[in-house]
Amino acid sequence: MLSAVLRSQTAVSVSIQIMEAFVAMRRFLSSNADMFQRLAIVEQNQLALTAHQIETDSKLDEVFRRLESGNVAPTQGIFFDGQVFDAYTFVCDLIRSAKKQIILFDNYVDDTVLTMLDKRMDGVSVRILTKNISRQLQLDIDRHNAQYPPLTAEVFPNSHDRFLCIDETVYHIGASLKDLGKKWFAFCQMERSTSALLANIQ
Repeated sequence: MLSAVLRSQTAVSVSIQIMEAFVAMRRFLSSNADMFQRLAIVEQNQLALTAHQIETDSKLDEVFRRLESGNVAPTQGIFFDGQVFDAYTFVCDLIRSAKKQIILFDNYVDDTVLTMLDKRMDGVSVRILTKNISRQLQLDIDRHNAQYPPLTAEVFPNSHDRFLCIDETVYHIGASLKDLGKKWFAFCQMERSTSALLANIQ
């Protein structure tokens, strides 16, 4: 700007040099456009890779946090006689983990089982399938539903084993929920989903 105002030979020379510099810069940018485009692509890929790395690190941190806190439910195991509290805590943690539904196949349900199922989160439905609903069990269910979020029970005589369905995850439980820890029993997470299990109910 100063060289355009001044009229000396030096100012004219500087003005010419400035114009030549702009022309040289334009030539450089034009002749190296491919290189700059490639650099831009590399930068975009690097940003995407960094974002992916941050997301992966976050997921790994969550996995390690859960492992350290012991909140990852085991998929199989054995409880021995006397481990009443450990078995009770394990099943209650499963019940608390449900987001939508709990379905219990158990032929020996009593009021203690209803109490365990009340540890579920708000909005989680409960369905009990058992071989017989005695007058006492029906009375317990009616009294329970009068005070707590209701659950449903229905007669289903076709299951010998116990199954606890937490959302779409099915656990085979070797003991009735009311008898957890009184004798040896095993549990195992099944590969079949809850929907696949229910599809076999006539």
